[in-house]
Amino acid sequence: AAGILNTYGRFAAASFVSVWLNVVLIGAAILISPHLAQPELALAGGVFVAGVVQVLFLLPSLKRVGLFPKPVWGRQDEGVRRILKLMLPGIIGSSVAQINLLFDTLIASFLVAGSVSWLYYSDRLVEFPLGVFAIALSTVILPSLSRSHANDSVDEFSHTVDWGLRMVLLIGIPSAVGLLLLARPMLVTLFNYGDFGATDVDMAGLSLMAYAVGLPAFMLIKVLAPAFYSRKDTTTPVRIAVVALITNMVLNLLFVVPMVLLEVPGPHAGLALATSLAAWVNAGLLFHRLKKKRVYRPESGWSRFFLQTGFAAIVLGSVLAVGMSPLQDWLEWSVWSRVTGLLLWVAAGAGSYFIALLLSGLKFKTLLQQRH
Repeated sequence: AAGILNTYGRFAAASFVSVWLNVVLIGAAILISPHLAQPELALAGGVFVAGVVQVLFLLPSLKRVGLFPKPVWGRQDEGVRRILKLMLPGIIGSSVAQINLLFDTLIASFLVAGSVSWLYYSDRLVEFPLGVFAIALSTVILPSLSRSHANDSVDEFSHTVDWGLRMVLLIGIPSAVGLLLLARPMLVTLFNYGDFGATDVDMAGLSLMAYAVGLPAFMLIKVLAPAFYSRKDTTTPVRIAVVALITNMVLNLLFVVPMVLLEVPGPHAGLALATSLAAWVNAGLLFHRLKKKRVYRPESGWSRFFLQTGFAAIVLGSVLAVGMSPLQDWLEWSVWSRVTGLLLWVAAGAGSYFIALLLSGLKFKTLLQQRH
């Protein structure tokens, strides 16, 4: 239902629908779990109820575009058969990601106690800029890419991809630098309570910094993969995902085994770094295939764009590295002092980055208008 609305340019309802998942889960945890012998069952049931609520929430929007669903068993319908054929590689691709996660978790479970949790907490923080910006951008450009392909407009298709790549790098590069330098302050502010101590902050900080290395690649994939899907090519991204999976497995062993044997602290960070490097392999291969198919031709101005974003990222990094308080101070501060300090440094970093971009000559209005 959300995909249909996105195709028609109705992004608001589809974007808001995930809120209902959180609302229902919170309600189940607060209102139902205290009355159950196994409280976790409330969340399991909440997931199902949330799915029903999400579908019901989207039905009025579907009706407004004249596509109110009328369930019909149409296995022999040509459109259904075509969709099923395209879905199969996508399902395999999703399985590759899950196998990758399972493999990482399995290795982490054999490491020092807490490794799985450290990876989980750091992954949650990396998912924030990925979910807020990259996935939203992917959702917006996919219908545009599909229309360009349907109209045989190679130039428009290439232009949309080029614009999407610039936008994710514009946000992805400073986000990566920010996560690298604010890793431990963020972890202290959000999680350093109860049993999550200073050692946990250090260890989760290592994996967060390792994940940050791959953040721009994770975001690039969210633009590059839809470029294939919009052309009804679901096979190429899956093949590349398998290559990335194998790369990740090999790098896991190359990084983690020596760290364990040499008793280097934080071998779980090797898993995160392997994931990041595998993501760069994935993004690089997707980019190469798009160029090889001649459906994407990089437009002029990329060298200048890299110089501008690189300069701004250096300014951002310098502001945070020079001015930020030592970790020990963050550990001793009260909750509100931590929150205030983190917000101030995030604002200072973001402000310095965008001011540096303006000083370097980057015109945001022009960049935003280039989508059309």
